[in-house]
Amino acid sequence: MASGKKTTLSDRQAEALRALPSVEELIEAKELAEAISDYGRGLVVDSARVVLERTRRGILAGSGDKTADAAAGSGASNRTGETGFDTALLARKIAEEAASVFLPSLKTLVNATGVVVHTNLGRSVLAPEAIDAVVRAAESYSNLEYNLEAGARGSRHDHINRMVMALTGAEGALVVNNNAAAVFLALAVFGSGHEVVVSRGELVEIGGSFRIPDIMASSAARMVEIGTTNKTRISDYEKAIGADTTMLLHVHTSNYKVVGFTAEVGISELAKLGHERGLVVVDDLGSGVLAEMPALADEPSVHDSLAAGADVVTFSGDKLLGGPQAGIIVGKKEYIEKMKAHPLARALRVDKMTLAALQATLALYLKPEVALEKIPTLRMLSEPLEAIKERAESMADGIRGTVSTAASVEVEMATSKVGGGALPMLEINSYVCVVRPADLSVNELAARLRDTDPPVIGRIHKERLLLDARTVLPEQISLVAGSLGQAI
Repeated sequence: MASGKKTTLSDRQAEALRALPSVEELIEAKELAEAISDYGRGLVVDSARVVLERTRRGILAGSGDKTADAAAGSGASNRTGETGFDTALLARKIAEEAASVFLPSLKTLVNATGVVVHTNLGRSVLAPEAIDAVVRAAESYSNLEYNLEAGARGSRHDHINRMVMALTGAEGALVVNNNAAAVFLALAVFGSGHEVVVSRGELVEIGGSFRIPDIMASSAARMVEIGTTNKTRISDYEKAIGADTTMLLHVHTSNYKVVGFTAEVGISELAKLGHERGLVVVDDLGSGVLAEMPALADEPSVHDSLAAGADVVTFSGDKLLGGPQAGIIVGKKEYIEKMKAHPLARALRVDKMTLAALQATLALYLKPEVALEKIPTLRMLSEPLEAIKERAESMADGIRGTVSTAASVEVEMATSKVGGGALPMLEINSYVCVVRPADLSVNELAARLRDTDPPVIGRIHKERLLLDARTVLPEQISLVAGSLGQAI
């Protein structure tokens, strides 16, 4: 029989637990009448359960929670019966909990992590032109699926296809809601019920534990994996192709890198084999690159994939392109038309605001120098180091003026990352503000910064808080100082 130390409650904890009312008792309190009127009885009941459970945990943990103290009878002014709990205090917390359900939980924050395309922080920041386009699309009716010239129903694809084709040189184009959807649609159209050959070294997992094998299984395609983790040759593809094979899938391993004793088949060689055998060759690029810049030199571009002979190429509209979340599909007209005609195309389509933002973003690519300046993702990745240093020093001066002696602030060189599952080995020189709090732990400071307005998200390294100036927008410099002042 196992032995262990039995946890015992103090007299004060036991009294506090006995003092807590039931949910049924509490929601009849007059202090909650307004909350019930505003939010409905059901939500208030749920909120009461949340608050009471939180209070119960606080009592057991001995946290000194004010609600727990009131429940224990520590001089509360509003008593109910003999239970000794503070009705007004609990009611206020329950009303606040109910109200929080309707408060916007999506907050604007400052990304000071140095990760440019930060998936958890919303990936790409839109260009001003894209933001304006979204507002215009949202504030009025539009010709989303109406052909003004013919005076009849049109297609939402018409608003974006010719622009994508002009920028990539593809014969056809289609936009869906993200790149995973683009790959799924390709598999459903060209591989459902048949064999699709893919290298074992390309069975990637993307954010949120979504894996290529799972997407393939969901599309009803039968996966035939070939080669090994580190080596796949063209002969592996040749041997795997059978009578029921309809598609060859190439997946760019954008979020990891296998180095050393390796071999892989390029899209050019794969396309040649696929065309000889009458198979559709699909290249999943993931991030997708349209701009030429040093930081992206090692990332395969959309132009390169099409020129190499891929029949269908899929890539993201955000990430390295710098637009809204979307999946862009380009390729040969006959294959794109088949994808447009599939029932899934409607289920995976984008809305008018995404189309507007993507259209405005792509228009900036007509002049590469304008794209590098106007699209925040590209600007951050190509910004001169001296400009980042100047912004870091300005940010440090503002923080010093706000926190005084409560923290030391220095500027140091560090490295940023591309993020978004792209170029995992690439580190870009940058400058950071190094903040060392005097009376707080660095973890406590980081936690407090997440609760400021706006929240500031940095990174912790060797017991120091680093705020990377590369990903702090110029207009946010003063906000960083204000949030540090709130936190310290």
